[in-house]
Amino acid sequence: MIVESRVPLVAAPMAGGPSTPELAAAVSGAGALGFLAGAMLTEDKLVEQIARIRSLTDEPFGVNLFVPSERRDVDLDDYRSRVAEAAGRYGAEPGSADWDDDSYPAKVQRLVDERIPVVSFTFGLPEASTVDQLHAVGSEVVVTVTTADEARQAARVGADAVCVQGMEAGGHRGVFHDDPELPGGGPLLGLLPAIRSVRAAVDLPVIAAGGLVHGADVAAVLTAGATAAQLGTAFLVCDEAGTAQAQRAQMAEGQRQTDVTRAFSGRPARGLVNRFMLDNQDAPAAYPQVNNLTKPMRGAAGKAGDAEAISMWAGQSYAHARPMPAADLVGLLRREAREALQAVTGRL
Repeated sequence: MIVESRVPLVAAPMAGGPSTPELAAAVSGAGALGFLAGAMLTEDKLVEQIARIRSLTDEPFGVNLFVPSERRDVDLDDYRSRVAEAAGRYGAEPGSADWDDDSYPAKVQRLVDERIPVVSFTFGLPEASTVDQLHAVGSEVVVTVTTADEARQAARVGADAVCVQGMEAGGHRGVFHDDPELPGGGPLLGLLPAIRSVRAAVDLPVIAAGGLVHGADVAAVLTAGATAAQLGTAFLVCDEAGTAQAQRAQMAEGQRQTDVTRAFSGRPARGLVNRFMLDNQDAPAAYPQVNNLTKPMRGAAGKAGDAEAISMWAGQSYAHARPMPAADLVGLLRREAREALQAVTGRL
């Protein structure tokens, strides 16, 4: 499906609300590949969203899951106190800092049962047996990687393609092992060097992700050897996205820097800098415990319309994202990519 899409574009799965069945259906209906974000949803909610997208389009789509992170027993008492102080501004209390597997095994079985066209995994490798199960029902399997070594591991378990994520990307970094000593959890490679490194390491189709918001960006990664371009931030401001209004407003202003932080989830993720990020630059590497701890605060701040305590995941080029219906954006990106390629061909 990735290779056969009429438009070599993928709408990135964006967990936590921005990805909706309506967004995925609109993208797939326009000839690209839409994605549902299966992480941070209950099993029942995931099945409900799959049914919804199938009611909206007959075109192929994908579903993404987070592979459960390694369990780290970190003392979170100090961080709980910080979250409690921040949450108190909105009349909220910290959540329970528990580790969980996000119902991963049950969700995998659901995706097998539902025969999802494309299934992607982030934060690690699916078991080879899981890949075999998905292949048996006709699903293609994609693994998000940030380095050549991760790509080699993905190839060994039978992945059909890799999604190469550059450091410019918004949202959580897809590192397999989150190294607490490194701000980004691992090496911070720009997208073009990452594509080159991965293509030299494995003979798999590459989906390129990281800071892409314009058709010329799409053309750049396609000429660098990618099979398709994956865009998330560009779709955050589309009509069908579930992006919080407070984040939409900040993206429209375009004045905030982006940075990588563990403050909201315990895993490195790129977002718009706000007060909570600045106050907690030394947040512990403990996902999903920190994510569960900050969830009530984020929800209360969002309801209050306060951008200073919500996670506003976005890539480095967020200020250039353009609000419009998703299908219109797919068409615009395709035209811009063709024009960029024609212009370069003329110069050469």
